[in-house]
Amino acid sequence: MSTSAASASGAAGRYASAIFDLGVETNSLDKLESDFAAISAMVSESGDLKRLVSSPAYSRDNQQKAMSALMGKAGLSDTTVRFVNLMISKGRLGALPGAIEGFTAMLADHRSETVAEVTSATPLTDAQRDKLAANLKSSFGKDVKIDATVDPSLLGGLIVKVGSKMIDNSLRAKLNGLQLAMKAS
Repeated sequence: MSTSAASASGAAGRYASAIFDLGVETNSLDKLESDFAAISAMVSESGDLKRLVSSPAYSRDNQQKAMSALMGKAGLSDTTVRFVNLMISKGRLGALPGAIEGFTAMLADHRSETVAEVTSATPLTDAQRDKLAANLKSSFGKDVKIDATVDPSLLGGLIVKVGSKMIDNSLRAKLNGLQLAMKAS
């Protein structure tokens, strides 16, 4: 069994560890990584899919049909499809996001990388991602993989989380700070 499920615990951590170990054994870590990135993107972009994954109100049969259709359309590997279907059959689809997060953390550790969770007001360009990764690499001394999400409520700037460290350089945070300073005077 792998060292730890890092950021995932409980059922999600056990599933993350199992799929990571299988990926190592079958030399399919890169394919699993791209499949899980596709699933994460689908879930984050669709409120309906997010509800399907997280809500126990949907039957396992409905979850299986919907996820199978989406995974087939996305062209995901047989290993990924079987993994997600196993989670559904065990009533653990709600643990999928945590399992993916745990897998990603284990993969980064395996590759001697660190993962930076970056939230921005608008999508980052490839050039911005590369520059940010280079800056973070110089700060942390490891290769940095950017896990980017978009939150328009930030108004501008970035929030960067690496491990237990967080840098909030968003316009929203600056405006909140200014508002507090004005209230104090």
